[in-house]
Amino acid sequence: MSDNESKIAKGSFIMLIGTFIFRIGGFLYRFILTWLLTAADYGILGLTLPFQNFLNITASGGLPSAIAKYVAEYSALDNEQMQQQVIRTSFKIIIVMAAIGATIMYLIAEPIAIGWWHKPAALLPLQLVAVITPFSVIVGLYRGVFQGYYQMTDILITKAFEQLGMICFAVIFVLIGWRVSGAVLGTVLGFLFASLSAIWLFKRDVTSKFKTGRKKISRSEEWDIIVMLLKFSIPVVITGLAEVLLYDIGTLFIGAYLTSNYAGYYTNASAIARLPLIVSMSVATSALPAASEAFSLNNHELLTRYIHQSYRYVILIVLPLCVGTAVFASPILGLLFGHEYTLGTVALQILVMGMLCFAVYTISASITQGLGKPIIPMISLILGVIIQTIFSYLLVPLFNINGAALATSISTAFIMVVCIIYTHKVSGVKFRTMAFLKILAASLIMGAACMLVPKTYWGIFVGLVVGVIVYIFALVLVKGLQKDDLKLIYKTAEKTGPMKGYLNNLADRLQKYAVDN
Repeated sequence: MSDNESKIAKGSFIMLIGTFIFRIGGFLYRFILTWLLTAADYGILGLTLPFQNFLNITASGGLPSAIAKYVAEYSALDNEQMQQQVIRTSFKIIIVMAAIGATIMYLIAEPIAIGWWHKPAALLPLQLVAVITPFSVIVGLYRGVFQGYYQMTDILITKAFEQLGMICFAVIFVLIGWRVSGAVLGTVLGFLFASLSAIWLFKRDVTSKFKTGRKKISRSEEWDIIVMLLKFSIPVVITGLAEVLLYDIGTLFIGAYLTSNYAGYYTNASAIARLPLIVSMSVATSALPAASEAFSLNNHELLTRYIHQSYRYVILIVLPLCVGTAVFASPILGLLFGHEYTLGTVALQILVMGMLCFAVYTISASITQGLGKPIIPMISLILGVIIQTIFSYLLVPLFNINGAALATSISTAFIMVVCIIYTHKVSGVKFRTMAFLKILAASLIMGAACMLVPKTYWGIFVGLVVGVIVYIFALVLVKGLQKDDLKLIYKTAEKTGPMKGYLNNLADRLQKYAVDN
């Protein structure tokens, strides 16, 4: 692959490995707090998470995505002054947004905790969520800058500071008796350390490389930049808010209709279901600036390459992961969180199918945002949230947490179909349906083989080995293995140390079975 063509693969690989490591850290956080807190307390913590995500997105105003787009675009055009001005103006906007967001969160905490949920224990944790906002939005903006410059390693470093601080302080505060409030306060300090690391990395890797000094612009010129950023970021922030609701609106209805422990079961099932999304999120992080760059250069061939790579990398990995997770749902929940949390097994099996749909949607949305067309992903998500709200209202009282999972999967299937169609329309690049069906067939064959493995804790690891072997052979059998897939294996092998020889040998053996793209 050429340097341009490898941007998706290179950036996605860095984000994938790093995000996978941090997702493990996230599960460590959940694992520890699951055992330190009662199911009811853990459920209260789970009820605060949607508001943390909701407030972070609202307060940042969608600016991280706008920064990534325009920094990448002006970088491709070698316009350093506009790169600097986009960053500087965005930071001014964020100060106002963060203050407004934190104030609103503090004011609505009591009506939600007491008036809607009738859970007084949730009041202080919800109020503490407001304190997270200033630090989280600062980190978000710097990550947008790093994304625009393809500084994916810097994004991972800030996430490392965030997660280490969150885990360490949350555990300490819970152990000294601060319970759920202590866990939320740990998140506050995690974002504080992340923001400090982001400032340092920004000075080291971004501002130090600028060749020209700051150029003053008129107030009217800056207003033009503000309008440009907001015009792009407002649809993005609405899209982001709808994404949060799509993830968590079921949790909100669980809080209203069921006891707190059910929120805990659903929170952990949802966390497991989202694990395969690290692949789509990693690819999407690189897909947005790459699509923007190809579009700004008016290079349709390169754009086609980027889009096909993005979809294929995600489906090739996420689809078998979802099938495997559904097969081993019960032992996975029991191993990570204890036998009580296996009550979320059916919910997890339903949710992973919904998250597969959401993974494909994520790529479509990122590509269309990179092309400067964020409206349809926003509209589809809004419609998806409406669909999910209706089904959650109807199904949660009937089927408990399984109803919330079913509502999520129905709505994500809807938005996936809409966005695939729209991405084809705006880009002129067709979704390769036959390639998807071949991967689906291979995944189902793998799932059938894993059904024969005992559903025990050790069975998870046996199933992993069996699943990988059967999946590869099934891909060969259905002629679903492509030559670009082997290039990705070779590139991955270069970064795996002692595994390099084994992966290269595997790719060599598969060469004669791979088909042209």
